[in-house]
Amino acid sequence: MNRTHRVSGNELMLLQNGLVFFPQLCADINAAQHSVYLETYIFAADETGHLVAEALRHAAERGVTVRVLLDGFGSAELPVPFLEGLRKFGVEVQWFRREISPFTMSRSRMRRLRRMHRKMAVIDGEVAFVGGINILNDIPAKLDFDAPRLDYAVRVQGELAGEVHAAMQRLWEMVSWAAFRKRIREKGWRKYRIKPRRDSNVQLLLRDNVRHRRDIERAYLTAIAGAKREVIVANAYFLPGRLFMRTLVHTAQRGVRVVLLLQGKVEYRLQHYATLAMYGRLLAAGVEIYEYHASFLHAKVAVVDGEWATVGSFNIDPFSLLLAREANLVVNDKAFAGALRSSLRTAIDRDGKRVEFERANFFTRILARMSYGLIRFIIGVLGIAKRH
Repeated sequence: MNRTHRVSGNELMLLQNGLVFFPQLCADINAAQHSVYLETYIFAADETGHLVAEALRHAAERGVTVRVLLDGFGSAELPVPFLEGLRKFGVEVQWFRREISPFTMSRSRMRRLRRMHRKMAVIDGEVAFVGGINILNDIPAKLDFDAPRLDYAVRVQGELAGEVHAAMQRLWEMVSWAAFRKRIREKGWRKYRIKPRRDSNVQLLLRDNVRHRRDIERAYLTAIAGAKREVIVANAYFLPGRLFMRTLVHTAQRGVRVVLLLQGKVEYRLQHYATLAMYGRLLAAGVEIYEYHASFLHAKVAVVDGEWATVGSFNIDPFSLLLAREANLVVNDKAFAGALRSSLRTAIDRDGKRVEFERANFFTRILARMSYGLIRFIIGVLGIAKRH
């Protein structure tokens, strides 16, 4: 799993779960000489959070510029003393849209629902991490799980790390301006103005609410529509739009094996039951659906024909499709895609339970349809707000 893959001049290492990811992240932060940028949706003040915070503090103590961008909703429960402990040692911390109210749907409040869901880090502009792993304990606290969340990240060393650096620096400066702070240019730093190389076999794709609203979605749709043998998608919160759903169904109907690994543990009931409402059409088209039961599934990855792969923060749900800032790597490489496919097949064979829709009772079907209808209504409200 920790094998390095050479792709388009970059060294890629696929990291499964926090048990592997966090030691590698902290080791690279401890080796930083100039700068560390970190973006995360959730930063928890648990054992893992303290481990990463300690590495960040030590880097700042050495004179390294350390900047942490937290989402104001996902990390809202982070204690003030924890943040003060970071800032005391020189770690710069900013919030992406701190305030949010669930009681009003005004235009300004709708904008605040646009979250920063990316999970990225870059060290010295030379080593980067892109994936779906938040900064929190791998095994959920107070739950009777023996296995960690199933999740992935990619460590990148090479030219693409500079592109990640540029993207993170740009968002940091945008948030700084939004907070009416003076833009700071670091003396002596290399300025990254790298344009995405669309002809490369490894690409960083970002989703925002301006120019890149559908970049990640289009990459998925293009790969799935062009599949010849097999599509494997593992996604934590699966509630695709009509186009995505139609593409999966048509791909399965033309004889391609389409496999979905979805959440088996009920984490968010509304979304869970809404997803169940889609099972019938998918199963009727020949799509194989497996639910992951060893722990929570948090992965947002896919492999097509054992050659195309993506790893990142992008869920196939309305939150990621319509609102959130996301980041995914797309890799066209047999060895890398093969490593991810092997990991997913192991998870499916060992901990996946194949779904038979006929087993659902009448009450579950009614609840599923009601949940799906409610979420479609919410999506409609979001759409009206965006148009206005």
